[in-house]
Amino acid sequence: MEVDESSPEEKMLQLPDSFVTFLIQNGLDPAIYKQSDSTPRYIRIKPGLEHHVPEIEAEINCTLERLSWLPNFYFLPPDIRIASSKAYQDGKIYGIDAASGAAVSALGISSGDHVLDLCAAPGAKLCFILDLLGSSGSVTGVDIAKHRLAACRTMLLKYKLGEHCRLFVADGTTFSLPPVRVKQGESTLEGNSEVYKEWNSRRPWKERKRALKAKETVGPQLFSRTEDPELIFYGSETGVIGLSKDAMYRKMTDDGIFEGGYDKVLVDAECTHDGSIRHIQKFEQWGWETLQRRVLDAERTDEITVLQLQLLTNGFRLLKANGSLVYSTCSLTVAQNEDVVEKFLSQNTSAELVEIGPAKDWPCRSGRIPKTLRFDPSTSCTSGLFVAKFTKLAM
Repeated sequence: MEVDESSPEEKMLQLPDSFVTFLIQNGLDPAIYKQSDSTPRYIRIKPGLEHHVPEIEAEINCTLERLSWLPNFYFLPPDIRIASSKAYQDGKIYGIDAASGAAVSALGISSGDHVLDLCAAPGAKLCFILDLLGSSGSVTGVDIAKHRLAACRTMLLKYKLGEHCRLFVADGTTFSLPPVRVKQGESTLEGNSEVYKEWNSRRPWKERKRALKAKETVGPQLFSRTEDPELIFYGSETGVIGLSKDAMYRKMTDDGIFEGGYDKVLVDAECTHDGSIRHIQKFEQWGWETLQRRVLDAERTDEITVLQLQLLTNGFRLLKANGSLVYSTCSLTVAQNEDVVEKFLSQNTSAELVEIGPAKDWPCRSGRIPKTLRFDPSTSCTSGLFVAKFTKLAM
């Protein structure tokens, strides 16, 4: 086998000139991509299972190093694979980059919170949110891609984290369903409307027949982008069981959001993924022309920034007064981060950018706007991530 003895500088030159120019134009140092081979792999061990660390280390033949600034996070060399380990297969550990963990931690989740994860797939952050939530409250996960949200559902079942979670296939820019806040003694039944029974993986025959008919009517391409939310999973502690379907799908009014909206909202928005070093590495196999189409194309970038603003705006609309929202992307460009934040603030007078308290102990740097954060391989030994936190002022 031929050994690649090229230096990091020589490897750096293999990036196409167009991408290097793109980085420089966005004020980014192309040298951060030299860190890709030394950036650790991060895992989170489910709370209460820390005593399994020695057996996990023995199985993967590697020492797990505890991350000092995020509880239950550990790091290991990037070439170590965990998917075949018994600990992973048994749901004791899951992979999640430390920067993504920081974005979730920035929410300040407390037991009893009703949390909205507006772009939930592929699901690691959703699992972390549920780990933090504890034994009360709820998490609502939303994603427009049904197959990706189904993967989230698989993770919830694997890690036994689904009791307080419900999942909707829906467009995050228009999703408008409230958390279930049933007061003690309050009836959830309405007229003759059907009610939800305990969730199981097999849909009723009538529902499958309706879905098949809809697929035949609109065609397979449009079927996954329906306007109405589709509930594909709900846990036993979400308040859904016994709830009428009419009540479930009643949208929130603007007046009702201040009191009945979500306590915490995470908008980890769709982006060009240029901050994900391992994602960029994949283009060596996919072809650099694919990078041009997915990352560098100006028209696509413009469409993404419009989408990001729409997601952020709708997520904030669903936030109750004095609640907290975190906006994050794994892009390092100003256009998808600080520019979106500035435009959002100019359009929403009840939004206030706030300090992220735990960040004083995090290995990151400030964004171009005060109180925003940036993680990258050279500064943080993580993948690239932008994080901003907002609160909704009571007007």
